[in-house]
Amino acid sequence: MPNAIEIRGLVKTYPAFTLGPLDLTVPRGAIYGLIGPNGAGKTTAIDLIFGMGRNDAGTIRVLDLDHRADEVALKRRAAYVSPDLNFTVWGKVGKVIRFVRGFYPDWDDAYCAELMKAFQLSDTDKIATLSFGAKTKLSLLLALARRPDILILDEPTTGLDAVSKQQVFGELLKAVESGERTVLISSHGLGDIERFADHVGMIKNGKLLLEGRTDEIVDRYRLAEFFTTNGTTISNRDGLIVLKRHENRWRALLDQTSGAHDWLQTHGAEQISLTRVTLEDLFVALAQDEEAK
Repeated sequence: MPNAIEIRGLVKTYPAFTLGPLDLTVPRGAIYGLIGPNGAGKTTAIDLIFGMGRNDAGTIRVLDLDHRADEVALKRRAAYVSPDLNFTVWGKVGKVIRFVRGFYPDWDDAYCAELMKAFQLSDTDKIATLSFGAKTKLSLLLALARRPDILILDEPTTGLDAVSKQQVFGELLKAVESGERTVLISSHGLGDIERFADHVGMIKNGKLLLEGRTDEIVDRYRLAEFFTTNGTTISNRDGLIVLKRHENRWRALLDQTSGAHDWLQTHGAEQISLTRVTLEDLFVALAQDEEAK
């Protein structure tokens, strides 16, 4: 079975920013979190997937379809949600639902009604008076009720409170539980992604820093604290990124698959203690290392 999204060697150059070269793989049936700070290139990559702009190099395949040659077929099978989407012109929730429904033969009326209840929306609600969070839920409803094979969300939790985030992610988990649908979430909300995404890609300054299963990536790294008493200076090396030093006390990110722990022990590090990392710890350390290169 082909991957949901395969990006290979993607490059897009602007006067002040370059995306790529970027290789990215979203497995079928996954909730994939594309994380990074604002301006990292996440939205640019999503725009290119949907044919908004032309890439300078590389290929993009979605559900084994070429993003340009098969653009119409791709857009039938993929749905997009963004805080920038605006449905106010339709006046009321029911009217925009009926309008969008007409474009999709596979529209699921029962599922739409279920989502209306879950998101506490009504046909008679005026879109202009909905909260920002409710408008985001409406966008998600319009995408999910089509039963798309792949759902791409650009910063979907912006402006949502904790309860609304739980509702949104709860519906996303239901959407992929059959293993036939895929969700790609672009976000800088690292805590949300760590809780809900089973795969993750980290991007900064247009470069992919790391990609893989979320649990495997988090388990691979540790925060190491240690002391040196013999005047040894520890510097970055393969599998070790120094984060902080105060006199003879050190803090570093350690890749447990690299042999860096044994290296520390033979190069003057004492009282080494290892603690689990969060996705945010990991991203900050890797981004810091990228800036230093």
